[in-house]
Amino acid sequence: MAAIVLCLASLIAGDSAAQQVDRGPVTNLPLPRYVSLKAAEGNARRGPSLSHRIDWIYKRRSLPLQVTAEFGHWRRVRDRDGAGGWVHYSLLSGVRTVLIEKDMAQLRSKPSEDAPVVAQAEAGVVARLGECTQSWCRVTAGGERGWIPKASIWGVDPGEVRE
Repeated sequence: MAAIVLCLASLIAGDSAAQQVDRGPVTNLPLPRYVSLKAAEGNARRGPSLSHRIDWIYKRRSLPLQVTAEFGHWRRVRDRDGAGGWVHYSLLSGVRTVLIEKDMAQLRSKPSEDAPVVAQAEAGVVARLGECTQSWCRVTAGGERGWIPKASIWGVDPGEVRE
């Protein structure tokens, strides 16, 4: 009987450990997480200080980035292509955006392949992220708003649901 109780306790502990989310040591926010570039230009450095070499310069306001680590006022980010580095937190915003990856992606009036197309977006367009279901997200870009399949965008996790 004690072996069964121990086994059940370890199974329960294993489940809660699997559900645990890594948290940043500075902000206590989830890691990884998505943010956007607040500034029109931002330097990605080799390390978390101004003395580190600049490896990359982002030149697109609202570009979605993924934060993978934190150190003081610095956040290690990566872009859609996996490039990145350490960016000062003041250059980042919590406003969620996504990058359209599929050329001439169709934005629909509802989250369904059968819904009418309300607009199309070229690959590379940055859109503001709204609510998301398991497989669709509502986005806004260029004054147009519609639903797009998650498979057509970068900047949201596959299982992420937003209200």
